[in-house]
Amino acid sequence: MKKVLTLLAVITLLVSCQTVRVSQDYAIGTEFNNYKTYAFFKKGIDEAKISELDKKRILRAIDTEMAAKGFVKSENPDIMVSIFTDSKERVDVYNNNWGWGFGYGWGWGGGFWGNNRNSVNRTTEGILYIDLIDAKKKELIWQGVGKAPLKSTPEEKVERTNEIVKEILTQYPPMPNN
Repeated sequence: MKKVLTLLAVITLLVSCQTVRVSQDYAIGTEFNNYKTYAFFKKGIDEAKISELDKKRILRAIDTEMAAKGFVKSENPDIMVSIFTDSKERVDVYNNNWGWGFGYGWGWGGGFWGNNRNSVNRTTEGILYIDLIDAKKKELIWQGVGKAPLKSTPEEKVERTNEIVKEILTQYPPMPNN
């Protein structure tokens, strides 16, 4: 039973570490339904401090998700799309105190045994910001942020990039609280 519980705890931790965490911010009062076309903001894309391969992965994923939302790429866009990236080391400490015991009162024997194992998990977490800028007003109207552990192989990078971008853009257009 102890091994099963430990295995379930490890699986839960591994699964929970793999999720994409997203958030958004936006300009209140913006009529997001008026935006139908987009283009990439070259200056912002060029300043992103990641490899050209990773930039291409992100831009392809954005193209896919924008098309799925009905947007059309244009030379005269309604919005400009920019990205910013960052990374940080994430440290998770897990305290696993498993065990059982028994005891009696008035001096009879008893005790507790178990293992007191702590584990530390370090992962590099990538952070992707997707900015949508009103092309006419030159104002930021929406920003989505996604955080997730980075992957190492090219195939895993493509999959993770697609997942992060999709999760971020799932929040667009924002649904204000009424």
